Parts: sequence; C-alpha cells; structure tokens
Amino acid sequence: MKNILRKANEFITRKAVAAKVAVSNNHGEGYIDTAVKILIAVVLGALLLAGLYALFGEVVMPTLEERINEMFNYAG
Repeated sequence: MKNILRKANEFITRKAVAAKVAVSNNHGEGYIDTAVKILIAVVLGALLLAGLYALFGEVVMPTLEERINEMFNYAG
C-alpha cells in the first residue's frame, strides 16, 4: 500500500512539474502577437473599405453622374 501511494505521489509531482514548465514556457508568445496584429489589420481594412464604399456610394457617384449628365445635355 505504501508503494502505491509513493508511486502516485511521484506521478502527481512529475505532472505538476511538467505543467509548471509548460505554463512558464514563452515559446508561443510570438504567435499570439502575430495573430493579434493580423486581426487588427483585418478589422482596420474592413473599416477602411466600408468607409470608401459609403463615400463612393453617397457622395462621389451621384456627383459624377450629375456632372456627366450636365456634360452631355444637348438641350441647353
């Protein structure tokens, strides 16, 4: 019985040490930074495209259409 408890204690100690080493490991830190940068770039790109789409749809294209119609208005 003592032998089983000793083996269980050693097993738990080894797993605790392995977990502590895994948590204190900084090797994956660069991946998170890169993922956050990519996410920020995607969000900023989407906002920029939405702004350009709204600008062209409501300001630029109606004005351009009006000017083209005025340019080709042969009536007067």
